[in-house]
Amino acid sequence: MSEPKQINFTIVPDDEQHPWRTYANFCAISHTPFDFTLSFCEVQPLSPRDIEAAEADHLVKAPVRAKIVLPLQVVPNLIAALQEHMKVFSEST
Repeated sequence: MSEPKQINFTIVPDDEQHPWRTYANFCAISHTPFDFTLSFCEVQPLSPRDIEAAEADHLVKAPVRAKIVLPLQVVPNLIAALQEHMKVFSEST
């Protein structure tokens, strides 16, 4: 029997299928024993009425712009990639 062939490749996003971007300035994170869920929200400045309501019930609702569920195995690589990009960003400013 022949040995399996190893193929090295790079995965790149295909922006032609979904060229849109979604803005979010808040991310809520939850998890189960199997995955992490990142809920990206857009929080607008609060009106005086919104502030009063938030003071009363300690709750501000923000619309979810995207919800991403990641298998547990992906999370360490995501953290490492974010840390590396943050390092490069910090050094360039």
